[in-house]
Amino acid sequence: MQVYKVGGAVRDRLLGLPVTDVDRVVVGATTEEMLAQGFRPVGADFPVFLHPKTGEEYALARTERKSGRGYGGFTFYASPEVTLEEDLIRRDLTINAMAEDDQLNLTDPYHGQRDLEARILRHVSPAFAEDPLRVLRVARFAARYAGLGFTVADETMDLMCQLSESGELQALTAERSWKEISRALMEDHPQVFIQVLRDCGALKELMPEVDALFGVPQPETHHPEIDTGLHTLSVLEQSALHKQPLTVRWACLLHDLGKGLTPEEEWPRHIAHEHTGLKLIKAVNERFKAPKDCQELALLVGQYHTHGHRALELKASTLLELLQSFDIYRRPQRFEEFIAACEMDARGRKGLEQRSYPQADYLRGAAKAARAVAVQPLLEQGFKGPELGEALKRERLKALKAYKEAATA
Repeated sequence: MQVYKVGGAVRDRLLGLPVTDVDRVVVGATTEEMLAQGFRPVGADFPVFLHPKTGEEYALARTERKSGRGYGGFTFYASPEVTLEEDLIRRDLTINAMAEDDQLNLTDPYHGQRDLEARILRHVSPAFAEDPLRVLRVARFAARYAGLGFTVADETMDLMCQLSESGELQALTAERSWKEISRALMEDHPQVFIQVLRDCGALKELMPEVDALFGVPQPETHHPEIDTGLHTLSVLEQSALHKQPLTVRWACLLHDLGKGLTPEEEWPRHIAHEHTGLKLIKAVNERFKAPKDCQELALLVGQYHTHGHRALELKASTLLELLQSFDIYRRPQRFEEFIAACEMDARGRKGLEQRSYPQADYLRGAAKAARAVAVQPLLEQGFKGPELGEALKRERLKALKAYKEAATA
């Protein structure tokens, strides 16, 4: 029995990056031998075990064969006869197909170290094309390591294009797709993930609503970059630079989907795109079964982001409606994330990345003024039920009028 570290732990150590997840492969062992040493089985599809003391994962060396469509369409074979090289060849990229023993002796049959030094993301074998999920994984690694200068090898991009055209991407489950998408959006360069998907034709298959934004012009006075797709990439880039959470990044990706529906004869204006885009945002949310907080914020940002930009011009009554829509009294964090998404949208414009966004503090002040209205005095005046709600609304409107007058004086 021989144990090796494999995959990301080896890759990141060689890159000089912190090693967070350690995967181990066991060569020359049987399931019975692992159980006899106290390892606990966890793998349903193939033999994976937890170490009896550390709880870390150990997987038996295995081979795999395509047996159906999609990510799950594989038959695995684990046996003491399976070699380390046979286990490594089934992996996606050469930089993930390296192993090392406890003495840090490197096993690198597919030249992963060479590709690390060349900053290339290259597939290990033609079997890469058997697993559609690898299109998303490669795009995610491109987003993770873009800052180090990594690019996708031409021959790997060709296979990704073939996979995109094959219809195999449609066999991916919502859960597997969302896991890759959400992880990619939280990388340092999420815009690279979207760009790589577009370059290989996968974006058109997975998110045609986002793909449709490229080539759609916007008024140059507000959008010096003009192209709506490029603007979306820039907004995503800003969301990563400002360390925004996943909810905000997801909203940033989807906020302008309505512009993809604007008839060409109306370009570059996009009247009411906030409302026309809601059905598209809802469709993407449901397709990937995004978490509820991501879904809700994406819809709210899609509908109200132009309100955010025009905050200082809004009437007090419109401002109150905006605050009510976000339920700022019980869910203050959601409104804060809306403000963040609006600011990323404003900064995601060519040459305007550093401009100030006074709307942010103005909206925070408005929310504070509305929350400051006390309920108790109204109760003491005898208001209750629907009448209390109306009285509270009147007092909040009065507070917002006073706030607006003082803030814009």
